[in-house]
Amino acid sequence: MSLDTRPTSQPDVLLIEDNEHDAELTLRVLQHDAFARSVVWVRDGVEAIDYLFGADDQPALTAAPRVVLLDIKMPRMDGHQVLRRMKADPRSRHIPVVILSSSRVDQDVSALLGDGANSYVVKPVNFDDFSAAVRQVSDYWLTVNETAGER
Repeated sequence: MSLDTRPTSQPDVLLIEDNEHDAELTLRVLQHDAFARSVVWVRDGVEAIDYLFGADDQPALTAAPRVVLLDIKMPRMDGHQVLRRMKADPRSRHIPVVILSSSRVDQDVSALLGDGANSYVVKPVNFDDFSAAVRQVSDYWLTVNETAGER
């Protein structure tokens, strides 16, 4: 598995996570279970938007990730804003977005699903449970789910 900042082909996963510990655990599970060959990790919403749509020093992405794992409580731009921007743009509205958050607040769940998130998963505190959750999410979105152009 690679952790490229700008892979040349379609990345399997775009991980948008500001917590380094949670990101490392997620990356470890994705690498160990080999669901994802290529993972891009960005640390906040601004980096995610720059990655997807381009920034002053880089062009817009040419190959969208197969799935986005999105935290909601991040500095600079939160997950709500990232999701709304992704779903409003025809270049990214088709990308499945799985919210992976520690928040169990009903208002967060309702708002994010209403804004177009494909799934909402609460991050378990226990390492084994966290690993199992990431494994199940990646198994479904990278092996079971089928998208246009994959046949």
